[in-house]
This record gives sequence, C-alpha cells and structure tokens, in this order.
Amino acid sequence: MALGPLTVHFYALCILIGVIAAITIGRNRFAKLGGDVNEITDLAIFAIPAGIIGGRLYHVITSPDRYFGSAGHPLDAFKIWDGGMGIWGAIGLGTLVSFLVFRSSERSLGFGSLADSLAPGLLIAQGIGRFGNWFNGELFGRPTTLPWGLEIPIPLRPTGYENFPTFHPTFLYEALWCFFCAWLIIRAGIHFGQKPGTVFYLYIALYCLGRAGIEALRIDEAHHFFGLRLNEWVSLVGLLCASFMVLTRLRESKKGRITP
Repeated sequence: MALGPLTVHFYALCILIGVIAAITIGRNRFAKLGGDVNEITDLAIFAIPAGIIGGRLYHVITSPDRYFGSAGHPLDAFKIWDGGMGIWGAIGLGTLVSFLVFRSSERSLGFGSLADSLAPGLLIAQGIGRFGNWFNGELFGRPTTLPWGLEIPIPLRPTGYENFPTFHPTFLYEALWCFFCAWLIIRAGIHFGQKPGTVFYLYIALYCLGRAGIEALRIDEAHHFFGLRLNEWVSLVGLLCASFMVLTRLRESKKGRITP
C-alpha cells in the first residue's frame, strides 16, 4: 500500500507487530520470575535479526527453484516483504544466537527461565505474522466450500486449481492454533514450569502438533518425501523430540532433580 512517497508492506508490518508483542509479553513474564527485563531488550537486538535471517534462509534453501531456477531471480531472495519465512529456521537460529549471547555474561536468571518467559509471546508473534500471508495471498490450503473459505484471485491460484474459487485459509488456522497454544501454556505453566525450559519445549511440541495437521492441507509447492511434505516431516520430528524433552524434564522434576 502506498502512502505518498512511502510503501507499506503489510507482511513486514505483521512481523513487526508480532515482534513487539513477543518482547512485551516476554518482559512481563520474565519480570514475574524475578528476572531483569533489560536483559530481554538487550537480547532482542541480536535475536530478532537472527530469527529473520534464519527464517529467510530456511525458506530460500527449501524453495530454491523460486529464486535460482530457470525463471527465478536470485535477488528476490532478499525481498522478505514479499513473503517467505520458514519458522523452523527462525526458531532454530534465533534460539541459538539467544543462547550464545545470553550465556556470554552473568544474568539474573538461567536461560531456561528466559525461554519459558518468551514461549507464549513467540506463539502470539507467529500468529500475528501469519496474517501477513493473507495480505500476500499465499499459503492457503485445498479448495473448500465451507462458509469461511478464502477467495483467491485467479492469478494467485496454483496450476490445476484455476477453477476453484475458495480455499482453506490455512494461515488463519495456524494463527488461531498459535493463539490457543499461547493461552494453554500460560494456563499450564504453573504445572509444567517446575524445571526451567519445560514450558519452551511444550511450546515447540504443541506448535509442531498443530503445524503437522495444517501442513497436510496446504497445496503450495513443496518438496515431498515418502508422500509427506518436508515441513510435515520437520513438524513430526520436532513433536517427537520436544515431547520427549517435556516428559523427561517432568520425570526429573518429580524426582527432585530440578536445575536452573
């Protein structure tokens, strides 16, 4: 959208709003645990760029033809505002950089407590960011005649789906799932937060559970392995690994081996 000499990219705006929400929620939760909220603000200077870079790298690496194929334009890989962010890359690189920066000096609380504080805010941010896909007319699902079916302009419909007017708004499903999971882990945190870091693993497990189902509805181009989309496999692996960590930490908490 153009505002005089300025161009507003709604996808980027949604990401910005999500980042603000994540920081605000994270600061409030960290303060309640007795942490220094300035540590979250300082960490965001490194974590946010790392998350954006990681998310974009994952998208570009898993969709190379769009940028480096015969009809691709390599410089488009830098146009984040046009859409295309892999949440796995954002979480992975963002978490790694956060851990390294956080552990580089003495902090008020451990990294596990920080991660637990940020978990629901990250889900809220992911949910808000998904609305950017609506503005870009991307990441919708199979054709549907349900009342909430999303009407997609013909130029944006995938090959073979030109005659279907409405599609599953999978980005909306994911946004609602993220908001629900954020509420759930806030409510359940008092039970699952006995050992720092448990809530963060719960966040990963819940998100992956929903993403695996939502991913099965999508019809955008993707790599398939043994009949499943790449992101379905990543979701299932993430679900299994995170669930294992949650159960392990809960067992350790019950045995009294609680570590910061």
